[in-house]
Amino acid sequence: MTFPPPTSTVTRKKWPWITGGIVVAVAVFSFLSPAQDDQSAQATAVSASATPTVAASTTARATSSSSTPVPMSSALALSPVEPAVGGADATAALQQLAGLEIKGRAPKTGYDRDLFGQAWTDDVTVEGGHNGCDTRNDILGRDLDQIVFKPGTGNCAVQSGTLLDPYTGSTISFVRGEGTSNAVQIDHVVALSDAWQKGAQQLDTATRVNFANDPRNLKAVDGPANQQKSD
Repeated sequence: MTFPPPTSTVTRKKWPWITGGIVVAVAVFSFLSPAQDDQSAQATAVSASATPTVAASTTARATSSSSTPVPMSSALALSPVEPAVGGADATAALQQLAGLEIKGRAPKTGYDRDLFGQAWTDDVTVEGGHNGCDTRNDILGRDLDQIVFKPGTGNCAVQSGTLLDPYTGSTISFVRGEGTSNAVQIDHVVALSDAWQKGAQQLDTATRVNFANDPRNLKAVDGPANQQKSD
């Protein structure tokens, strides 16, 4: 059976962002807590964070040299952020949060962005890793609406789209290109330098690279606002 090719414009349904510090704190703790354990525990954490490679997505991305668009159904889409929950789940989250050990901030000594790996590498074991598309384009594809992909990239490189910025509330028309791409940047909700000072300096390289590319800690945002935040 032959399936008709998709149109070049894709409208993504927006999912609500998780609000509140509980979920962010627990997610970050899952990365940074191994800093208090021995090397064996760190290795276990790396293994536990691995997700299986989706063969269909790899096949879809591999056709990026072709001028024929890849059907969206065969490409790996990042899981949308689920809405916050209440009741027993919220109670359990609060109990976990109460059990976290609170320590002071370590110095920034020795921090370097390169210690978290190549920016937006696809060579990670978190969600979206090894799907043939870099992390920046994965997040643009997840967070923007009215997306048009660059032809021949297997629905990877976002050519244009519209972002409702979660920080400023403004609507940004994104167009890929020199001098325009930076209008939308990818923000680490927990900045890498902040993570470094709170335990990431004790993590192994693979875990730090996973942390820097984990979609749970990334948002597409207004570029100038993100620059003000810095790292």
